Amino acid sequence: MKSLKFRAYLMPKVLSGEKYSTWRLFDDKDIQEGNEVDLLEFVTNRYFGNATVTKVVEKPMGELTAEDKAGHEEFDSDEQMYEVYTTYYKQPVGPETFVKVIWFELRKQGKEKQLFPK
Repeated sequence: MKSLKFRAYLMPKVLSGEKYSTWRLFDDKDIQEGNEVDLLEFVTNRYFGNATVTKVVEKPMGELTAEDKAGHEEFDSDEQMYEVYTTYYKQPVGPETFVKVIWFELRKQGKEKQLFPK
């Protein structure tokens, strides 16, 4: 099964429904509408839920609209957004960098599935 990883501080927002979209650059998982995905904590790979991908759009970051940004954490400026993603991906990110906007619907939450036992 495909997975989406989230930083620990974003997990409560995903579980509450406040965060229902995520942005991925250089997507090597080929996430598509209709995929079921496991939700994992970024550092530990701890399972915290399951979701269905409801919509996917790809475009340059400089062309993101308010609709594209809905359900995602906010940034004070585009420059801050580029800086954050440059840090995440450890390579330069700017308005021309393509982003995959992934909307998802939470299906299940909890610890009932341990993907990577310690």
